[in-house]
Amino acid sequence: MLGETKTAEVAKPMSLIGETTANLPPDLIKEGSDASFMADVVEASKVQPVIVDFWATWCGPCKTLGPMLEKAVKAAKGAVKLVKIDIDRNPVFAGQLRVQSIPTVYAFSQGRPVDGFMGAVPESQIKTFIDKLAGPQVSEADELLAVARESLEAGDTAGAAQAYAELLQIEPDNLAAIGGLARCYLAGGDAERAKEVADMAPPGAKNADLESVRAALALAASAPAESSDAERRLKANPDDHQARLEVAKSLAGRGQLQAAADHLLEILRRDREWNEGAAKTELLTIFEAAGPASEVTRQGRRKMSSILFS
Repeated sequence: MLGETKTAEVAKPMSLIGETTANLPPDLIKEGSDASFMADVVEASKVQPVIVDFWATWCGPCKTLGPMLEKAVKAAKGAVKLVKIDIDRNPVFAGQLRVQSIPTVYAFSQGRPVDGFMGAVPESQIKTFIDKLAGPQVSEADELLAVARESLEAGDTAGAAQAYAELLQIEPDNLAAIGGLARCYLAGGDAERAKEVADMAPPGAKNADLESVRAALALAASAPAESSDAERRLKANPDDHQARLEVAKSLAGRGQLQAAADHLLEILRRDREWNEGAAKTELLTIFEAAGPASEVTRQGRRKMSSILFS
């Protein structure tokens, strides 16, 4: 056995970063004894699996294993419980279970021991041990990421921002959360806050949402202050590619990526090589800003390939 939303609606989550969201059962980890063993371990394991850590104050490896066990049990979010038993003070059940060296860990389910191991094993082995006992657990970070993405798909930008901010409390360097939260602020029209969040990412770090936000910010920064003159020139001469490019940049800077892409594709149809491929370069930035799964990107890439390779 042993072995789209107003800025004000998405600004609030920034204040959440750094707070704690731990909400675990108070008896998830407890000190046990011979007197309470039947209730804490045997009977409790009929409701959910219980891990028993036999240890002693003088045991060096116990001091290494104990914190790792507690961390893994907390990560399982209540799927299993941990009972710690000092064998010097409580030798009865340690003797009955033939504990010969410590640390020794037993897993109980349905009132009986079902698995166990001896020694201070690596964290990865502890996780495997718990997963086998309780089934693989979805981490809180994964759950929050799923909630955020579902909220975005439903058009709830504020809800997505809330979930991304909570995820950043747990994992401050999570690129998906940084990129996602920055995208929420950008969708709310707060480019300054979006950049602030994007800059939280470690230097050189890459993530699809993060790159998308950075591309969108670059489009906004390079957009002309106004485009009325370019629109007049384009109306007067549809072959004025410079005017069309300026119109496209203005549209992209305002977040109208589909309209901007249509203008750039029109430049490519009329002159693929104009201005050393300036239209194609701008179009690729728009695809990056829109994201690989967007219709702007998917349809735009197909149309661009059809034009360039026809």
